[in-house]
Amino acid sequence: MNLSTDKAKVPRKSKSLTLHLVEKMSTQIRSGQLKAGDKLPTEAAIMQTHGVSRTVVREAISRMQASKLLETRHGIGTFVLPQDSAPSFSISSHQLSTLREVIALLEFRISIETEAAALAAQRRNSDNLKELHLAMSAFSKALADGRDAVQADFLFHQEIARATQNQHFQQLMHSLGTGAIPRGRLETAVPLHPERLLYLRKVYEEHESILNAIEAQDAEAARAAMRTHLSNSRDRLKKRERAVI
Repeated sequence: MNLSTDKAKVPRKSKSLTLHLVEKMSTQIRSGQLKAGDKLPTEAAIMQTHGVSRTVVREAISRMQASKLLETRHGIGTFVLPQDSAPSFSISSHQLSTLREVIALLEFRISIETEAAALAAQRRNSDNLKELHLAMSAFSKALADGRDAVQADFLFHQEIARATQNQHFQQLMHSLGTGAIPRGRLETAVPLHPERLLYLRKVYEEHESILNAIEAQDAEAARAAMRTHLSNSRDRLKKRERAVI
């Protein structure tokens, strides 16, 4: 089993790179070049083969998991799924098309991710901390560049799921994809307005509080920080919902 080593020029934007990689790997699966049960190469190997970043590889794999083409088994690797054994849980994009539906998703995430943060604090390893800090750096850079930070935001939450060392949390976040980040679904202001930038800086600070608790292995503080973070997002959207009623 080999992934294609085609070095053809790919689009420069991260989103385009991700879609390009998803298209190539999906084609390999559907053509039988990658068969059900095959284990994918490591992230580093895919990065080298396709000339893309770790962020692009992870987002591509996440999208393919949401499409039920791949499955990650903790401590073992990522495998190609046969259609009849794909996970049944998913939240499709059409289920997140309204403000009320996104609020409902946040309520669901509060119940799940507060416990995930606590488990991450108890079980995180040095690699998890490294990836969390990288996600924070990506978030900070996006703000410095005047860009939204949806991808970095999602990667932060995704890495917390990985840090639980529990595949069910990981699979849930994979199935949600970047649609789990409300502003990625409902807000598209570019460039960032001052008020929006102020809000994103607050989100960054909330992420810092969560990371500090996880790094300190303080499960209760991590649980509380995650609940505060997601509840703030939910309450902000509820205010918007009331404003349009």
